[in-house]
Amino acid sequence: MTSPWRIIFFGTPDFAVPTLKTLLQGPDQVVAVVTQPDRRKGRGQKVFPSPVKEVASERSIRVFQPERAKEEAFQEQLREPRPDLFVVVAYGQILSQGLLEIPKQGSVNVHASLLPKYRGAAPISWAILRGEEVTGVTTMRMDSGMDTGDILLQAETPVAERETFETLHDRLALLGARLLSDTVVGLKTGSILSKPQDPSKATYAPMIKKEDGHIDWSKGAPDIDRLTRAFNPWPGAFSLWEERLLRIYGGEIRRGNPDGKPGTVVWVGSDFIEVKTGKGSFLIREVQLEGGKRMSARDFLPGHPVAVGTLLR
Repeated sequence: MTSPWRIIFFGTPDFAVPTLKTLLQGPDQVVAVVTQPDRRKGRGQKVFPSPVKEVASERSIRVFQPERAKEEAFQEQLREPRPDLFVVVAYGQILSQGLLEIPKQGSVNVHASLLPKYRGAAPISWAILRGEEVTGVTTMRMDSGMDTGDILLQAETPVAERETFETLHDRLALLGARLLSDTVVGLKTGSILSKPQDPSKATYAPMIKKEDGHIDWSKGAPDIDRLTRAFNPWPGAFSLWEERLLRIYGGEIRRGNPDGKPGTVVWVGSDFIEVKTGKGSFLIREVQLEGGKRMSARDFLPGHPVAVGTLLR
């Protein structure tokens, strides 16, 4: 029987938590966790630990939080626990080749796409934005490139018609945890044959910025629908209504070609706001006005009447 491996886990957000918890329930020993430094959040600018740090602290696991993981002093600290394997899940920093070579069995990453598609920081959002019908997770050997290492295992999942970032994120996080567990077993038994990625098939998923959520109403209703779902809950698709930022979290496509300039409100029902787009129209069903709460259009409209002919921009 193979001896338990000593694992150092790198991860920061909620997406990484199921994989860490799965490792903690398994036969191997998580000897340390590396996560991003505590950050200030919200209006009060309170300092919060990462979700991964919270789990590690609850289990009394040693935590490292370097500002820059490539610093030599930090790398020396990671040699001391004598790790067999690094497991990296949405850590948030690029790891140098020297760092990746510290563990005896190398370094493995869990990535939320079917590589080589959607290399980069935001694969979940981009899979929805580009209308993918299937996505998944990949475990790979890490090298110094951006998600370019040899593929170990992959698992697929369909992208539902009304899928949002939130629902797909949670499903892929659990799928990634199971896949990592299978990967560690396969590495121990030698049953996994890694395969190089085909760079000619690579696509990219750059980091999402808040301004990327600004709706361009000249695009077609299907594009706008995908944007609202891909950016739900963060950063939120948005438009300007009466010079105030209006986030749009839910809606649906309506066929047809109403008159008016794209962005024009063409009809207001009891529970929707219909907006002309470059192709068809979009029914807004869920919103959040700047400074207010997220709510359905049915709850929003009585206190915020929207006139037909209003231009969202």
